[in-house]
Amino acid sequence: MNAPTDLSMKTDDVLRVELEVFRREHRDLDEAIRALQMTGTADQLTLQRLKKKKLMLKDKIALIEDRLLPDIIA
Repeated sequence: MNAPTDLSMKTDDVLRVELEVFRREHRDLDEAIRALQMTGTADQLTLQRLKKKKLMLKDKIALIEDRLLPDIIA
């Protein structure tokens, strides 16, 4: 188990900060992808790598959100 990335080892405050950082990075990647597609200056491999990174960030965001806001049925 990798301690620095293990969500159970982090406080909620740390997770909130990471969540905001990941959301900002996700938005930045979205804007970069859109800009590259509009200008047509990026090759497909570059776009594919950016999109893959964006998806990985989306997964991290979902994990942190689940940790911070557990899905409890009352």
